[in-house]
Amino acid sequence: MIEQYVLSLQEVDDVQVAIVGGKGAHLGALSRIDGIRVPAGFCVTTDAFRRIMAEAPSIEDRLDQLSRLNPDDREAVRTLSAEIRRTIEGTVLPDDVAAAITRALIPLGERAAYAVRSSATAEDLPTASFAGQQDTYLNVVGPTAILQHVSRCWASLFTERAVTYRQRNGIDHRTVHMAVVVQQMVFPDAAGILFTADPVTGNRTVATVDASFGLGEALVSGLVNPDAYRVRGDQIIDRAIAAKQRAIHALPAGGTREQTIDPRRQEQPALTDPQVIRLVQLGRRIEAHFGHPQDIEWCLVDDDFQIVQSRPITTLFPIPETGDGDNHVYVSVGHQQMMTDAMKPLGVSMWQLTAMAPMHEAGGRLFVDVTRRLASPASRAGLLEVVGRGDPLIRDALESVLDRGDFVPSLPEAGPAGPPASGASAPIETDPAIVTELVERSQASIAALRRDIATLTGPALFDFLLEAFQEHKRLLGDPLSMQAIMAGMEATWWLNDQLQEWLGEKNAADTLTLSAPGNVTSEMGLALLDVADVIRPHPEVVAFLQGVEDDGFLDELPKLAGGTDARDAIEAYLDRYGLRCVGEIDITRPRWSERPSTLVPLILDNIKLFEPGAAERRFEQGRQQAQKKQEDLLERLRALPDGQQKADETKRMIDRVRTFIGYREYPKYAIVGRYFVYKQALLKEAERLVQAAVLRETDDIFYLTFQELHDVARTNHADDQLIHRRREAFRSYQMLSPPRVLTSEGEGIAGAYRRDDVPTGALVGLPVSVGTVEGRARVILDMAEADLEPGDILVTAFTDPSWSPLFVAIEGLVTEVGGLMTHGAVIAREYGLPAVVGVEHATRLIRDGQRIRVHGADGYVEILP
Repeated sequence: MIEQYVLSLQEVDDVQVAIVGGKGAHLGALSRIDGIRVPAGFCVTTDAFRRIMAEAPSIEDRLDQLSRLNPDDREAVRTLSAEIRRTIEGTVLPDDVAAAITRALIPLGERAAYAVRSSATAEDLPTASFAGQQDTYLNVVGPTAILQHVSRCWASLFTERAVTYRQRNGIDHRTVHMAVVVQQMVFPDAAGILFTADPVTGNRTVATVDASFGLGEALVSGLVNPDAYRVRGDQIIDRAIAAKQRAIHALPAGGTREQTIDPRRQEQPALTDPQVIRLVQLGRRIEAHFGHPQDIEWCLVDDDFQIVQSRPITTLFPIPETGDGDNHVYVSVGHQQMMTDAMKPLGVSMWQLTAMAPMHEAGGRLFVDVTRRLASPASRAGLLEVVGRGDPLIRDALESVLDRGDFVPSLPEAGPAGPPASGASAPIETDPAIVTELVERSQASIAALRRDIATLTGPALFDFLLEAFQEHKRLLGDPLSMQAIMAGMEATWWLNDQLQEWLGEKNAADTLTLSAPGNVTSEMGLALLDVADVIRPHPEVVAFLQGVEDDGFLDELPKLAGGTDARDAIEAYLDRYGLRCVGEIDITRPRWSERPSTLVPLILDNIKLFEPGAAERRFEQGRQQAQKKQEDLLERLRALPDGQQKADETKRMIDRVRTFIGYREYPKYAIVGRYFVYKQALLKEAERLVQAAVLRETDDIFYLTFQELHDVARTNHADDQLIHRRREAFRSYQMLSPPRVLTSEGEGIAGAYRRDDVPTGALVGLPVSVGTVEGRARVILDMAEADLEPGDILVTAFTDPSWSPLFVAIEGLVTEVGGLMTHGAVIAREYGLPAVVGVEHATRLIRDGQRIRVHGADGYVEILP
C-alpha cells in the first residue's frame, strides 16, 4: 500500500475519518456544501502519524503502561502522558514526510500565515466530540514553524485531558490516530460559535450564536463574555450584548496577542441582526448535510462568513422518532420505574412488547406520549393529578408546556393511552385472602411459563414468547390486581389528607404502614440479615468473603469451616430473590443469580453493623410502632366532634392500607420473575447461535431488538456491523441524563418545586417518609461499592427494589428520582427511614462524607457545616 502523507481539503470528504481525522473529514465535507466557504488548506494524514509513532523510541512500551493506568490516578497519567508527548515532539520528521508537507504549502504561499489544527480519528463523532481535547495553533508562519507545530499536534493526542477522556469513554489509545489540518489563516472582524440546537434546553428549533471581536480564541478560552443570541426560524427571540473588553488578534510575524478593545466599541454588537440570521441559515444548511445538530466555529471577514470547524453536538438527548411532523410531549418511564440508566436494545424492545401502554425509545430510555391526554381538559386534569402525586417535578414540567398555549393541540377528547386516573378502581373488600389469591395466581403462571419454555429453541421459542407476552400483559392488567394496588394507595392518601385536616398530623400513613405484612421487597432486605446471622459465627468464612472478587466463590465456600451452611443460606436467598438486580426492568442487566458477588458487600455490612436476630426485632419493632400510632390517633379522633365516626372510618382505612400496601410491591417482583425466565431462554438460544458461528458472543443479543433476534434465529444470519454500531450508541447513551419531560422539539424540561417554606440553601425534594435524621452522607452510585457505618444516610440517583437490602443498614435516604408511591419510598416507610426523593442533582450537590440533615416530613435536605 502506498502511503499518502498529504491530501488537499478538496480531496477529502466525511467518510475519510480514518485517514484525515474527524476535523479534517468534516472540513472536507463542508468545502463541498454549496454556499459554505472554508479556508483553503490540506490534511497531513494518519499515515504520517503512524510513521512517526513507528520511529519514536520506546513508544510501544509507554502505550502499554498507559493502557494499564487507572484514569483516577491523575499524577501517573500526567507523568506518563508528558513523557509520550516529549518523545513524539523529539522525533525527527522523516525527509519524505517533511517534503510532502512543505510541497503542499507552495500553492497556498510558503510565507503565508496558517492555522495548524489537530484532527484525531476519534473526535467530532456523533457519539464523542472530544471537543478541546487536542491542540490548535494559530497564525503559524514559515515551513519550519509549520513542521514543528505539526509535531506538537501529533503529541497533543496524549495530553492528560485527551488520555483521560479516552479512558473514561472506553477507547483504546492504540485505536486512535492523529491527522493534522493546515489551513490558511483567517483574520476576522468577529468570530464565535453557532449551535444549531439550543445546547442548554436541547430544543432543535432554536439556534444559539455567541460572537466577539477578533479571533474566536478569546471566546473559546473564556477571555471575554460574548454577545449571545437565540434564534428561531428567521427571528431573534433573545439577545444579550456583552461589554467585550478584550480581543485576540494575529501578529504579523506569527502568533497572537491579546488587545484591549476601544471603550467606544466594547458594547457595540459584534454582528448585525441580519448577519446573525444569515449565519443561522448557513448553520441549518450544514446541519442538513450532516444529519445532526452541529457545533460550528465561524469567522466574519468583510461581511463574509467562513466556517473553520463543524462537529456534532453530542450532549443533546435524542428525540423519539414519529415522522408525523406533529408536536408531541413525552413523559419519562424511567423516572416512574426508578431506573433512569440507559437500556440496551433488547431490554427496550422487551419492555415495549410487555408494557400496557405504547412506549417510545430515545437515548436508550423509554417515554410515554401524553400529548392527547394533555390536549383534552378532562383527561388533562386526571393525568396531572396522577403524575403530581407521584412526582411533582413531572407535573410542573407538563404545566410549563401547557402554559405556552401554542404547543399542545386542543382536542375535544383524549385517547385512552396513559396511566389511569386515581380513584378509577372499583371498591374492594378489605380481605387478606384477596392478596393470597393474587400471589398464588402469579406463582402458578410463572411455574407454567418455566415448564412450557424449557425445551423450545429457534423460531419456535420466539413464537412461544410472543404468546407469553400476551399472558404477561393480561396479568399486569388483571382488574383484581389493579384494585388491590389502588386500594392500598388510595387508603394511604386518605389517611394522610384526613389526619392532617383533623389532627394536624403530617404523613401519618408513614408510621401506620411500618412492617405491613406481605411486602416482598422489604422482606428481601430483612432476609439478607438472616443470611448474615448464618455466616457471622464463622470467622474463616467472613475473612474469605472479604477477599471475594469473582462469582465462583460459592463453590469454594464448602472448603471452609461453616462454609457449607454459608453457601446454603446464600443459595436459598438467591432461589427466592436472585432474579433481582439494579436496573431490573432492563432484561439484559446481570441478575444476582448470575452475579452473586454483588451481594457480598451487603452481607459483610450486615455482619459488621447488626447483632444476631436483627431481622425479627426490626419487623416486630415496626409492627409495634404502627400499632401504637394507630391507638394514639384513634384516641385523639374520638375526642373530636363526631369523633367516633371519624375514628371508625380511620380504623377501616388503616386496616385497608395494612392489608393491601404490601401487595403494591408484588406485581413488580412477578414481572421481574417472568423476565428472568425469558432471559434464561434467550441466553440459551444465544449460546446455540454462537456455537453455530452466527453470533460472535452471547451478549450480542443484547444489542438487537427482540424482533431482530427473532429474524437471526430464523435466518441464521446476524449483522455484525449493526451490533457494533449499537454497542457504540449504547456507550454514548450512558453519558446522557434523561429529562423527566421531553418534547418533539428536543427540549428537555426538568420541572421545579414552587416552594418558599424551606431554609435558604436547602435542597428541595418530595417528602415521602416522616422523621428527621442527621448523619454522614454516603453518596453511592453502585450498590456493590457500599461500605456503611452506623448512622449513615444513603444519597443516590435512584433506588429500585434491588436496593432494599441496603436500606436495613442506613438511617435516612435521599434520591434524585422518585415519587410518593415508588418502590424506594414505600420501603423507606416500611423501615421507618426519613426520606426525601426527587432532589435534583443530589449526588453532585452533596459530597460523600458530608454531614446532612434530612427532613422527611417537610421534603428538604440541609448540608451542615
